[in-house]
Amino acid sequence: MTEQELLAEPEAHYMSDAQQGFFRELLLAQRNELQERIAAEFDLLREQEPHSDPADIGSAEEQRQWQLRLLEREKKLLDKIDEALERLARGEYGWCRDTGEPIGLKRLLLRPTATLCIEAKERQELRERHQRAL
Repeated sequence: MTEQELLAEPEAHYMSDAQQGFFRELLLAQRNELQERIAAEFDLLREQEPHSDPADIGSAEEQRQWQLRLLEREKKLLDKIDEALERLARGEYGWCRDTGEPIGLKRLLLRPTATLCIEAKERQELRERHQRAL
């Protein structure tokens, strides 16, 4: 199934077996791509040679810290993808965890790991902004 075919399906087919299969393949492809990027970043970290010049050492350490932050973000995304695959296996994927309403195909295409519909996400962000302001 293509993205266009997915979006052309009637609302009554929301999270049908075919749609779940589409998102399973999408999530697995993203997972594989992410694992390859993480492995490549780890290889780069291992290949870095120590420098004797203090300026080079500082620059190399800054680069290393940046790479570690990137790896941490990618690991979190990998965890979210795994959670989405688990929700798919349980039949919960595509449904808002707060309201039980459909998240929507367009939102899931943009963010396949989404757990909230747009309205619930907006409410969450409003609460977070309000709490930060206090």
